[in-house]
Amino acid sequence: MYATALIVFREVLEAALVVSIVLAASKGVAGRGRWVSLGILLGVFGACVLASFAGTIASALAGRGQELMNAGILLTAVAMLGWHNIWMSRHGKKLAAEVKAVGHDVASGNKPLYLLMTVVLVAVLREGSETVLFTYGIYASGAGGGPMLAGGAAGVALGGLTGTALYLGLLRIPLKYLFTVTGWMILLLAAGMAADAAGYLAQAGMLPSLITSVWDTSMVLSEHSIVGQVMHILVGYTQRPSGIQLAFYLATVATIGGLMLWINRRDSQAAAKAA
Repeated sequence: MYATALIVFREVLEAALVVSIVLAASKGVAGRGRWVSLGILLGVFGACVLASFAGTIASALAGRGQELMNAGILLTAVAMLGWHNIWMSRHGKKLAAEVKAVGHDVASGNKPLYLLMTVVLVAVLREGSETVLFTYGIYASGAGGGPMLAGGAAGVALGGLTGTALYLGLLRIPLKYLFTVTGWMILLLAAGMAADAAGYLAQAGMLPSLITSVWDTSMVLSEHSIVGQVMHILVGYTQRPSGIQLAFYLATVATIGGLMLWINRRDSQAAAKAA
């Protein structure tokens, strides 16, 4: 539930940020609400279509094919989560400025009104598609459907409320801190997904286990307990991880986390030199 809520909150918040910026920049333009609403509806519809295809493909596979699909989905989610974190840490401010510029151009009459719908449609469809992929990855990791629905609903509600607060100018917490915290939390989610993918590939005979069980902490914290399940989803906790699972986990943390730190350090040095 918590992992789903975090993912959905992050994606809804990013879509809400785009919508908020567009609405604020085009304030006073007649008909903007209709075009923005249409963009949101079309984006949500596109994400729902993607979700239906994912479910159909998953139900059509069984046995080894199901394991390979789960591994493929998880690894794709890891790659996209990593790219997403790295890209947002580098281009988040630039993206916000570009979206704001589009709103001003529409307000001044330099660009057509339907462009508002296009910007919102692309943002909602992108974030919605990522939400479908990431939540299916969590489901493939062993999360239950009921808790995921509850977490998704909580994430949508919290993300929508936060986006509304941003639009109304009520939120004073700098966005860079908010996205930094959620970014590192999502990094741990991605590492856990990578470990699960390695487990599926080992089960399918595509990868060696290396070591059957690196350690056994089942007596301290059972993976089947409520706390163990939450820790598995959030940070990839496994009571008896194989060597290949541990290798995938550490490689994911080192690769994505290292790139995030390098980009942040480079940007900080560039800002210091410019000051």
